[in-house]
Amino acid sequence: MAPIGRVAREGACRGNLERRGVGSAGIGPRWPAQHSCREGSRGPGCWAVVLQDAARGARRAPDRGAEPLGKMVDHLANTEINSQRIAAVESCFGASGQPLALPGRVLLGEGVLTKECRKKAKPRIFFLFNDILVYGSIVLNKRKYRSQHIIPLEEVTLEPLPETLQAKNRWMIKTAKKSFVVSAASTTERQEWISHIEECVRRQLLATGRQPTTEHAAPWIPDKATDICMRCTQTRFSALTRRHHCRKCGFVVCAECSRERFLLPRLSPKPLRVCSLCYRELAAQKRKEEEAERDRGSPGQLAHLGGAICGASSGDDDDSDEDREGSKDGDWPSRVEFYTSGVSWSAFHS
Repeated sequence: MAPIGRVAREGACRGNLERRGVGSAGIGPRWPAQHSCREGSRGPGCWAVVLQDAARGARRAPDRGAEPLGKMVDHLANTEINSQRIAAVESCFGASGQPLALPGRVLLGEGVLTKECRKKAKPRIFFLFNDILVYGSIVLNKRKYRSQHIIPLEEVTLEPLPETLQAKNRWMIKTAKKSFVVSAASTTERQEWISHIEECVRRQLLATGRQPTTEHAAPWIPDKATDICMRCTQTRFSALTRRHHCRKCGFVVCAECSRERFLLPRLSPKPLRVCSLCYRELAAQKRKEEEAERDRGSPGQLAHLGGAICGASSGDDDDSDEDREGSKDGDWPSRVEFYTSGVSWSAFHS
């Protein structure tokens, strides 16, 4: 971690960086509300120094039983510097984002990670709070963001992924509604993200009394992963034969193998496209549940279960995730190799 003076001299934040002294809490310099990290930064970001100073202060606290992350959260909660940081993130998302400031909420880390989307891998900005994970698309040279997504941490499960020559430092973020793969610029950054998120999840589960989520949405297989339907293995995709995704298993399938729709309440109130295999399995499961309900004599529940089977549909549905191609939401040239380049960066306390 670089000293505060050097971080300021090197311009770790663009846009009227202002050092206004040390606050009464002794947590380091107060930064202006405007927030913009230096483009292309690979090391600790704008406010990592604040987190480092907070951690130092926490280590000097008399309570030695608390864990370092818990000490830092308690130290920063409801402080002016934390309020400024959260306000800066809200400002970067603008009117399209949701309010993020809540009593007790602390901004712990941020970084640009590579998110594997349906069409290709794209850089996305991520913000880790003590209770939520926020990410969005990058616009205006990383000073403005949009397409904000907020994930409650008590719903998150992480799964490290094996290394390959083409894909490194990857892990999966799994929730009941959506699962996706991200990668960091280095093994160290990946481990920092995983350890920080898992510790925040553990603390959040303890605070809420909830149990870890056991059912997760399947991640979508990227389009480029296959040129043929992953179910029939006969249909070859082309400009005229488009790819579709099963909402249950995430496989890339052709239109003929994904004619069915099924109600998946975890994902949507509307019936969603599923492949033929998943439809048969889901329909069989519902029939068993109907028989069990019939034996128990519960017609109301039976009607509810029966409504889940929706059958075939000739109409098309929205077959893309939130990262729409051609929307100019921070798309990068396809020639950029995000797994091996220095695009990604992260900032945490040390």
